[in-house]
Amino acid sequence: MAELERPERLQIMLTHDELAALENWRFDKRMPSRSAAVRELLRRGLASEGFLTAELGAKSQEFGVIKPNGDGKGSPEQAE
Repeated sequence: MAELERPERLQIMLTHDELAALENWRFDKRMPSRSAAVRELLRRGLASEGFLTAELGAKSQEFGVIKPNGDGKGSPEQAE
């Protein structure tokens, strides 16, 4: 069996709205796959500056992709 170019797997859990935001971004940017879109967003995030460092004891659930806009739904434009 051939060795994979990317042998490491990363699993994350997303809400329906977060997944929809990712898919909408992916199709808007014409990314070839969901994985490619996530890698591009990670690359952009790792290259960016100006965001806060997580506080000691912060929980994973405190870090969402989108913020609610009052009606229970979110928009990626509202993310910090």
